[in-house]
Formats: sequence, structure tokens, C-alpha cells
Amino acid sequence: MGPAGHLLARTVGRVAQMSERSRRKQTLAAKSKRSSGGSSREQGERLQKVLASAGVGSRRHCEELILAGRVEVGGEVVTELGTKVDPGREQIRVDGIRLPRPGRVYYALNKPAGVVCTSRDPSGRPRAIDLIPGRPERLFTVGRLDLFSEGLILLTNDGELANRLTHPRYGVRKTYRVLVAGHPTREVVSSLRRGMHLAEGFASACAVRIKRRDKKSTVLEIVLDEGRNREIRRLLARVGHKVLRLVRIGIGPLRLGNLAAGEYRRLGREEVRALRRAAKIRGEG
Repeated sequence: MGPAGHLLARTVGRVAQMSERSRRKQTLAAKSKRSSGGSSREQGERLQKVLASAGVGSRRHCEELILAGRVEVGGEVVTELGTKVDPGREQIRVDGIRLPRPGRVYYALNKPAGVVCTSRDPSGRPRAIDLIPGRPERLFTVGRLDLFSEGLILLTNDGELANRLTHPRYGVRKTYRVLVAGHPTREVVSSLRRGMHLAEGFASACAVRIKRRDKKSTVLEIVLDEGRNREIRRLLARVGHKVLRLVRIGIGPLRLGNLAAGEYRRLGREEVRALRRAAKIRGEG
């Protein structure tokens, strides 16, 4: 090979290196952009699953499209398998063609005791999402309740709203009706409002009201603006009152109403708007 040939080979090599660096920068930018999206993307779906669900092709074919650099998320090329995205918020393109965004749905569900709020349960117990037939493939469970608790759950594929309603930063209040053993005194009620330290930090109730006293028990209404795991049960155990029954009756402006255990209903437009206002989301979404 002569001097001209060597020069041409070096030029081609430099161009290839520059192209590879550019592709890597795009991938890193996409990763950085997605990782800054907060909890809503942590709840998202794997990109290849989103593509397959949209009818682009089989899961394997969609993986090949991603690896080939033919998929963009938010204007950036993504080549890493397993990347999580929120198809309701992020613009996804394949070969420059935009994937249609799924229509947003919102359901209020009265979760019975014995039903779990997780999307997967290795023990095979009934899940909250199983109570809604014909549901979209992916629904976020907003305001999780433990196995033995009952009441209002919001199910939606609106990742932004789901994140805002559950994140303590936005202070969306949840209201509970709690049946406890015994008769809490005014001092006990005051201590619940003042708060106390739990293992993961300080916790307190925004409001505590005594609704009814029975012979051996009391009905309380408790309002929280954050939702640590089994928070109400743990707070009441600290002040010496066992929870006999716990029912969530409100999430922000949304109320359980007359829904029977296991029943659900689709939210109206005004209810969705009220939730978005409570979560400090601008616009209709």
C-alpha cells in the first residue's frame, strides 16, 4: 500500500473512532437524562417490553432494534437493553417514527384485606391489579396498603401522577379510618400529632380525630402526608393501642365513597384534574 493508501486508511479510522465516540456520548446522555427523572422512571417498564407491547415486533426483535441504535427515547439514542422508560411521558421513536403514547386510565379500587399491592407476588396471592379486568398491561398502584389493610387504592398508567401522589415532597394527604383496641386518651392523640422516631426516621400524623368510642375499642380518623411501611400500625403500637382494622378512605381530594370491597370505578375528568392539582402538576397532562 502506497502513502496515499496509508493516509486514506488513517482518515477512515479516525472517522470511525469519531463516530463511535459520538454514539457513546449519545448513549451516556440518554442514561443521564433518564436517571435524573426520579422515582417515576424507577417504576417504568423495560424499553424492549414497551416496544413489543406497541406491536413493533417480538421481544427478541425489539432487543435487536435497540442494540442496532435504531431506537430513541427523548431524542437520544438508547442501545442498552433493560433501560426503563415511561411511555406515558417520554417520546419514543423507532427508525424516526414516533411510538403512539398509550391512553391514560385512572381507577379507584376498594382493596379488600388479603390482597397485595405489588405487581408480582411469588406466593401467588391475589393482587390489586387482578381486580380490574381488561386493564392495560402496566398499571401503577398508588398508595400501597399492606396485606391486612383495606380501602382506597388508585391504579393508573400515568407515571408522573403516581410518583407525585406518593412522594413525600408533594405532601398529598391520605386519610384513614382506624379501629383500635382500648380508648386512646387526649395525651395519646397529642403524641401521635407531635410524632416520634421510627427506625427510618421521624414520623407524625397531620391530624388525629376520635370519631367514636365503643365499649372496648375506638374509631380514629388519621391523616398522613407520607406513607412509610405500616406507619399507622407502628405509631399506634408505640402508644399501646393495637390496630384491629385499618381502612384508607381518601387520597388527596379523592374519596372511597360507597365502593364495596373488591369493587372499582373509573375516575371522572374532574376527579383526575383535582388529583393533578393536589400533586402540583400543571396542565391537563
